[in-house]
Amino acid sequence: MTTWWWVRHGPTHRKDMIGWTDAPADLTDTDRLSALKTFLPSGAPVVSSDLIRAVDTASGFQGTRHRLPHTPNLREIHFGDWEARHFADIDQTDGALIRQFWETPGAVRAPNGESWDDLCSRVNGFVDRMAHHKHVIAVAHMGVILTQVQRARGVGAYDALGQKIENFSVTKLRLDGATARAELINHHP
Repeated sequence: MTTWWWVRHGPTHRKDMIGWTDAPADLTDTDRLSALKTFLPSGAPVVSSDLIRAVDTASGFQGTRHRLPHTPNLREIHFGDWEARHFADIDQTDGALIRQFWETPGAVRAPNGESWDDLCSRVNGFVDRMAHHKHVIAVAHMGVILTQVQRARGVGAYDALGQKIENFSVTKLRLDGATARAELINHHP
């Protein structure tokens, strides 16, 4: 059994579609980083998405914990041609498609991007390959964390996307083979 301690990276303060766009996080809230450092298991390895907002957040609380290599497998969903664009702008050119992307998530892709199903497959594969660890602290993005909430709660993509995952929050999930369960979701230590 592996206990996953999912941490959402610090805020970017961006209001556009930021998936693979490599934007830094605001890590000036040192109290939040200190709380994470104290709350998370001291012996667990830390892994993060390879995007700077996740890498730097992990470094902000890592302390003496072992650091695993950053991985693109934990990147946010790739919004393709919608990257770094505002919803209203995309709505003007791809209105029906962007509504379908959010209202019926699954196989629908942004142009030259990923679908929800693609993201789930990528993240689930990585998580399954890490099953030899007892605990893992993973610093990632809202969509990545929601793929695992969906898995643990056994709900559809639309319901999973309705769950709030705030910056610096911890989502604790236990995964034992095909069985997963949520213990904390969007918890602020």
